[in-house]
Amino acid sequence: MPIAPPPNNVLSSNFPNGSGASDNLWIPPSAPITSTPSLTLALSEITKGPSFKKKIALLGSTGSIGTQTLDIVDAAPDNFEIVSLSAGTNAALMASQVVKYRPLIVSMGTEEAAEKLKSLLSSLPSSSLPKIVFGEEGCTAVAVEPSADIVVTGIVGAAGLLPTIAAIKAGKDIALANKETLISGGSVINPLVAEYGVNMLPADSEHSAIFQSLQGVPPGGLRRVILTASGGAFRDLTKEELFAMCENDPAGVVAKATTHPNWDMGAKITLDSATMMNKGLEVIEAHYLFGASYDDIDVVIHPQSIVHSMIETQDTSCIAQLGWADMRLPLVYSVSWPHRIKMGYRPLDLAEVGTLTFSKPDFEKYPCIKLAYEAGRTGGTMTAVLNAANEAANEKFRENVGLGFLDIPKLIEGVMEMHKEEVKVEGVELEDILAMDAWARKSVEKEIVKVLKGDKMFV
Repeated sequence: MPIAPPPNNVLSSNFPNGSGASDNLWIPPSAPITSTPSLTLALSEITKGPSFKKKIALLGSTGSIGTQTLDIVDAAPDNFEIVSLSAGTNAALMASQVVKYRPLIVSMGTEEAAEKLKSLLSSLPSSSLPKIVFGEEGCTAVAVEPSADIVVTGIVGAAGLLPTIAAIKAGKDIALANKETLISGGSVINPLVAEYGVNMLPADSEHSAIFQSLQGVPPGGLRRVILTASGGAFRDLTKEELFAMCENDPAGVVAKATTHPNWDMGAKITLDSATMMNKGLEVIEAHYLFGASYDDIDVVIHPQSIVHSMIETQDTSCIAQLGWADMRLPLVYSVSWPHRIKMGYRPLDLAEVGTLTFSKPDFEKYPCIKLAYEAGRTGGTMTAVLNAANEAANEKFRENVGLGFLDIPKLIEGVMEMHKEEVKVEGVELEDILAMDAWARKSVEKEIVKVLKGDKMFV
């Protein structure tokens, strides 16, 4: 359902009125919100009724997002059809998905995995076999499959950037489950979304909650975005208790940091939740999705994970989306927008929930949030550096090579500091983002070697 980019007067009318000095720091949003074209499109589609059918290209089909997306397809086969799949190296699971969903093309992360997949599918008649490709080019081929209406980007990390760009240029709507795409490349992605007239539809819980809350909000109606955060694995510890645990029980920290108290998520995102970098990254993503300035994006700790995020409108009304902690809910809306389809999920029972609590995050306990705000306000290539440094540090911590939990924000901050003299803010192109991504990862690797030797970082 592509839409033409709104005219300048519509985009500018999305900026808040009277909210302070941040007014001129709002940007045109990439999500289809608070504009005459998006409201017109939504109304037009809704009045057609629930008998729509969308063909899905699914990137990361064997991961957490991918398998939950396939659950949705199973639950609503009249509305969704899989036409292409990509995955990493889990050839066995991909083989079972191919047999069940009969995609036209599939891609594996490596040539070896692709050959294994071919072997596993060798008993199928040739007429039932999909085209099997591999690597970055293969993933992009899956994303631009001509018959696909929408691409679900379930790939973790900056690896989702190139296939997402290719899908946008091919006129595909994007169900964005890969937040790093906008964090690293928002300055490139947002203009492309406008140029090609596609819909950028958030598929993670917080941004879906904001997106849902914005349905029907008129141009100029949004005043503030409020992101909720569970608080992660260490939410019940004071700052002092966390620091003491890091010093006295590093093995316990590793075990706790890689287990989320509320959500069933992938390993990388679970650790990002523990450091709360996940929420910092979501602040940057919210800026690009909804256009709000960083001064108008707030974070609150909400341990129950029932209120998934909210907005404040110009009259100070707050509108929120609530539900159980189930990733399928935002995924459903991202692929069905603007429709509401009946799903057999457990209804929310507020009486059972009982209590909802909120508190401010401690930036000393969670320095990654502050680093994300700093990178976002700097803009340009700094957000790509933040994201890449975090991915590299996150991966090494999960490999349990001896990197401390508190070393993660130190590494990110140090690499950001090194980049300040070279940061590019204006005229950022894809090549700049990719170059700074690679540089930041190498810089983290070098500093980790120092840490493991017992030397000081960034000296």
